[in-house]
Amino acid sequence: MSDKTILVVGTYDTKDDELNYIADVIRGQGGAVRTMDISVLGDPNAPCDYSKHDVAQAGGSTIQAAIDSGDENTAMQIMAQGSAALALRLYREGVFDGLIVLGGTMGTDAALDLCQALPIGVPKYVVSTVSFSPLIPPERLPADVQMILWAGGLYGLNSICKASLSQAAGAVLGAARAVETPEFKKPLIGMTSFGKTVLRYMVSLKPALEARGFEVAVFHATGMGGRAFESLAAEGAFAAVLDFAPQELGNHIMGSTISAGPDRMTGAGGSETPQMVSIGCYDLVDFIGWQDVPQKLAGQEVHAHNRLLSSVVMSPDQRREMARAMCAQLSDAKGPVTLLLPLKGGNEWDREGGPLHYAEGLAAFIDEIRTQCPDNVTLLELDAHINDPAFSDRVLTEFDGWVAAGIVKA
Repeated sequence: MSDKTILVVGTYDTKDDELNYIADVIRGQGGAVRTMDISVLGDPNAPCDYSKHDVAQAGGSTIQAAIDSGDENTAMQIMAQGSAALALRLYREGVFDGLIVLGGTMGTDAALDLCQALPIGVPKYVVSTVSFSPLIPPERLPADVQMILWAGGLYGLNSICKASLSQAAGAVLGAARAVETPEFKKPLIGMTSFGKTVLRYMVSLKPALEARGFEVAVFHATGMGGRAFESLAAEGAFAAVLDFAPQELGNHIMGSTISAGPDRMTGAGGSETPQMVSIGCYDLVDFIGWQDVPQKLAGQEVHAHNRLLSSVVMSPDQRREMARAMCAQLSDAKGPVTLLLPLKGGNEWDREGGPLHYAEGLAAFIDEIRTQCPDNVTLLELDAHINDPAFSDRVLTEFDGWVAAGIVKA
């Protein structure tokens, strides 16, 4: 008897050989397989465990409706919705332990919705001809999805694509065997930050919060980290969030591709999760270091962090725009919001005497925050820098007050 079952998903009318090859590799390694067909027009060579009709019905539609739409995009969205609903139900029923989806652009589009529907900790692999491509916006990616490039596999099996497919099959089965699914035995705090050379509060806050009985997950706010943070916050996975590195919002509004999407800084508010917010690296716009500076930022000072990542220093007007964007995102929050505003700066480089210190820019940002701060947000000004011990001490004081008041459950 096999120990783990993998759900293999794809368009079996066009990729039957490839999908069956993946299934055979999984079985050869001692795993079990369930199959799901998300085709529209054709049929597999042999019946799948879950047919295209089952998939469409799970999404509240029919294959005939998909065909009658006369549009492949509409049809595939019907299958995406249905496969997501069906997979979630099957997982809750204990039918499978991990998921692998194969596709080109059409299959990948559906795969992202399917994976997004499953909880974090469920092994989910997408084998795609467009893995790692800019075609895929960060907001479509689940927090823990794994992607493998399907090289040389657009049409039919060959020795090159078998190398990718066999690794993918082994990876998902191995992940299903090895995964430690989150149990959330302690209340979880979600925190955003960057490396401790630029933002240091996590070094003291994480152990202090753990000593109070909480688990702390720190998310690297470089696009995908913020996306994972937002998706979990929107699900209500956190007892509270300490969103102290909102730079991805600035990246987004300034046209950088290093973005967590337009919903950055809204997930916690939508799920009524208590949140503390601050201004870590608010003044910098990250962009891909090997690409040109975004047009909106051309001619401004650039700081090269490494060969992958560079940062543009915002002008005073751009900092005002960032302040307005932060306030706008927080204005609809349904839960408690405290904005901690350290008046001496928001990253190690912008301290007085630091290489990126810009007093006029900081003053413009502070002024705009004071003017635009919405009524539902408690604004706390600190005569400190974000990396000073005084900042972390104030965070803990406010947090302890939330615990004492029952706003955060210990």
